Amino acid sequence: MNGRAQTYIRTPDPISTAGITAALRGRAEIEVVPAQMITAETVGVVAADTLDHDTLDVLRAVRRLGCRRFVLVAAVESDSALIPAVELGVRALASRAEATGHRLAQLVVSTASGGAAMPPEVLGLLVKQVTRLQQTVLAPRGIDVNGLSVRESEILRLVADGMDTREVATRLSYSERTVKNVLHDITSRFQLRNRTHAVAYAVREGLI
Repeated sequence: MNGRAQTYIRTPDPISTAGITAALRGRAEIEVVPAQMITAETVGVVAADTLDHDTLDVLRAVRRLGCRRFVLVAAVESDSALIPAVELGVRALASRAEATGHRLAQLVVSTASGGAAMPPEVLGLLVKQVTRLQQTVLAPRGIDVNGLSVRESEILRLVADGMDTREVATRLSYSERTVKNVLHDITSRFQLRNRTHAVAYAVREGLI
């Protein structure tokens, strides 16, 4: 990046694209790049009227070009698309009214360095969405919001305490095969190398 945050801009119309491009291109900390220069480090700036299913489609399209993190300029009128947007890589959100060149540059630089910036009201909507998901979808299946079942969390905690498969099985009254299968499921789901990697990942991500 040569010390500059790369960004690719996608909006619904040429006038909006030109406006955002002009606002960012003159800033020393920003490098606006065309689609063919996108890398995994490029921050996508996507502008839309509202965060809806059409906007999600745009995010998916830009993600296919290579962007993995996004600054979204849009109004949030419903919380139904919030979690999908975050899953697609939206790390910062601004309304059109606050999307000045200075503010967009701040959000792009922050997102490029791994930060996130969501308005308080949007965070509130996200919390409601996650709570609803936990109550109506995950809890009836015995899964916590972190993606682990109660049994998986118990087994990982004991492995983290240094217990081997036999000791875990004895403590929880499971067969050794069950413990091995659970650990295999966890490593496969999160694409981890082994149980040590699984424990390290779970601790780092706050899953246990």
